[in-house]
Amino acid sequence: MDLTIEKLVYGGEGLARVDGEVIFTPFVLAGETIRAERLPSRKGAVRARLADILIPSPNRVKPACAVFTKCGGCQYQHMGYAAQLEAKRSILAETLQRVGRIVLEPERIEILAAEPWGYRNRVQFHIEGDVVGYRAMGSHRLVAATECPIGSPAINEALRKLREMTGDRRWPGFLRSLEVFTNEEELQWNVLESDKPLARHFFEWLTEELPGTVDGALNYTVRTDIFQISGKSFFQVNRFLLDQLVELVTGDSHGGTAWDLYSGVGLFSIPLARRFEHVVAVESGRSAIRDLQENTARANVQVTAKEQDTDSFLESASVPPDFVLADPPRQGLGKQAVARLLSLRPPTIVLVACDPATLARDLAALTTGYDLSRITMVDLFPQTGHMETVVRLDRK
Repeated sequence: MDLTIEKLVYGGEGLARVDGEVIFTPFVLAGETIRAERLPSRKGAVRARLADILIPSPNRVKPACAVFTKCGGCQYQHMGYAAQLEAKRSILAETLQRVGRIVLEPERIEILAAEPWGYRNRVQFHIEGDVVGYRAMGSHRLVAATECPIGSPAINEALRKLREMTGDRRWPGFLRSLEVFTNEEELQWNVLESDKPLARHFFEWLTEELPGTVDGALNYTVRTDIFQISGKSFFQVNRFLLDQLVELVTGDSHGGTAWDLYSGVGLFSIPLARRFEHVVAVESGRSAIRDLQENTARANVQVTAKEQDTDSFLESASVPPDFVLADPPRQGLGKQAVARLLSLRPPTIVLVACDPATLARDLAALTTGYDLSRITMVDLFPQTGHMETVVRLDRK
């Protein structure tokens, strides 16, 4: 069937309409005419596979990766980077309006972006026999990879070395998946899937082959601060945007008390502690809390760390702070946290969101008591359909 793509939707697919049906096709661009093959429907959605491009978009470019469209990691390598940014901004504006009834001209949404290649500092490698690579889109099938254009130089060196090691008789054939995190000088390895426990000599071998491999936490520098990051602690994956993200989120805010909800290892807590008299960091992960305490001691700042989930912390709070920063997981703040913030009425809330739909849901409620002062689409994940959004809300 021939389709004309109306627009791109969140996640990277293109939307077309035929005889009243909405059809989603990956690896297409808005305005293109394509030939597609209809796929079996799942969960009510109609999807198609791209067979041919009849009329290409002027924004179409040659992908940098040999396994693009096979590997499930990237969705936008066929699109010029300027067009990617505009597409994401439009998708964000459309999602806010459709889900949250928040009407914004796309031009009001600021964009923060950096180098679109070689940015990832953390990846997961999957292994089957002597093959190392990534999972196929929507599948557990392994796609062999020789390099990853969005991975940092250290990530690609780790991939190259692992491909050599899997051909060695010493390689443990029961190891299925490894995650590597790097600051470009050190590497931290996490075993994600293995049929048996790995012997210590495997990690000694890994250290021989990849000097810089650390046993335990890795140190990561952001601006002038050095953060300890343990294997189970979350940290942002874009090595080029960390400094700018911290500046955007914390801004010029200052005052008496600030809360950093879902604080992680203290990426935002520490700069806030230099601008506020009292900072409370709320984090439910034990590993992240330990890192946070170490990092605040290194930075010589005072932060009160609460090992607690955000909902219970907010429920027990009675006095609002001057400033609230929230960086929740993909499911967003949720009804309970939003209702409590509306009840407490802090003067300023900064929300960091990684999913535009849950952001729209949270903002629909929060904007009953707050003005949306600033919104920025932060492209932490170039070449993919993912985006981060930073919103500043000021009390009406």
